[in-house]
Amino acid sequence: MHYFDHSATTPLHPHVKELMDEVGEHHFGNPSSVHSSGQKARALIEKARGQMAKSIECNSNEIIFTGGGTEANNLILWNLIHEHKKHVVTSAIEHPAILTTLEYLQEFGITYTAVGVDQNGMIDPVDVETSITDNTGLITIMLANNEVGTIQPIKMVSEIARKYNIPFHSDAVQALGKIGVNSKNLGVDMMSFSAHKFYGPKGVGALYFKKAMSLKPLILGGNQEQSLRAGTQNTVGIAGMGLAAELSTESVKNSQPHLKKLKDSFIVQLRSACPDVVFNQHPTDCIPGLVSVTFPGIRNDLLMIHLDKKKVSVSSGSACSSGDIKPSSVLSSMGVSDDLNISTLRISFGTGNTLAEVSILIDAVSSSLKQIRSAA
Repeated sequence: MHYFDHSATTPLHPHVKELMDEVGEHHFGNPSSVHSSGQKARALIEKARGQMAKSIECNSNEIIFTGGGTEANNLILWNLIHEHKKHVVTSAIEHPAILTTLEYLQEFGITYTAVGVDQNGMIDPVDVETSITDNTGLITIMLANNEVGTIQPIKMVSEIARKYNIPFHSDAVQALGKIGVNSKNLGVDMMSFSAHKFYGPKGVGALYFKKAMSLKPLILGGNQEQSLRAGTQNTVGIAGMGLAAELSTESVKNSQPHLKKLKDSFIVQLRSACPDVVFNQHPTDCIPGLVSVTFPGIRNDLLMIHLDKKKVSVSSGSACSSGDIKPSSVLSSMGVSDDLNISTLRISFGTGNTLAEVSILIDAVSSSLKQIRSAA
């Protein structure tokens, strides 16, 4: 299988797998136990915490481990029910872990304003500032979009947040390992991460938060993770996440040009093979290796079925369920019409992909389009 869906999830880095196998076999003690086996497990967790902290340039005590990026986002949003100010400024293209949660929280008195984006998926910081009210208690804007890859002007938004003394959170799940992520330079107060997006294990994530922030736990029952995330820690997963963060951060200078080369080659070849395709992304401020491309007149579910039969894995730019294809809210927010919306695929390359595989992908797409059109 030729895999081009790394924005959905990445394969485990071989070194991460080796470490996780070793930890699982030899260091299974409960990290909250006082005996030597437990303390060894705890030491592995603290090492991972240091690795994660170093990867984003923060202090180790500013990292807590969670069950994933979604949980980290939820921890931040649910804290609003304890706050006096209950209005949130966000964007229209946030991950459902943000927007769906905010919708649900409305029954608890939480309100929000979702600022729009331009045709490239970019917010205007001015819109963020004009959406602030006297009741605004949080600004949350993703660092990089999961569907089109647009990198948002986070540093400018952080300056606005500081101007009004409003906590600022960023969903950075799609960014780490693809671009440099420096918490100090970005000026954020909180960021969410998920290990399986940068060649680590599924089911483990992290939340960065400045020590000055006052947070209450989402999961109760113990004092693990600075009493902010109760439950026996996933030593194997956390150790894997720490190493994955270290490896992906160290290799980002090499992986960026590689992913850019793959993306550029794909775009050039695809334009030659299919002149009518449309690309949906920011021309410069975009994470490397991700392409959102529209094939006018071709439903993306049919195209994905054909590609899968050719052992090519890609994803849709829209949500499909029970055969009923629905337009992507991200693309709709960018002004993409419904007919083009449901004809869009997301191609996301990874460090293991090659230029030879790009040619295989182009051939698979071209032959699939011919088969679909001939059957119409």
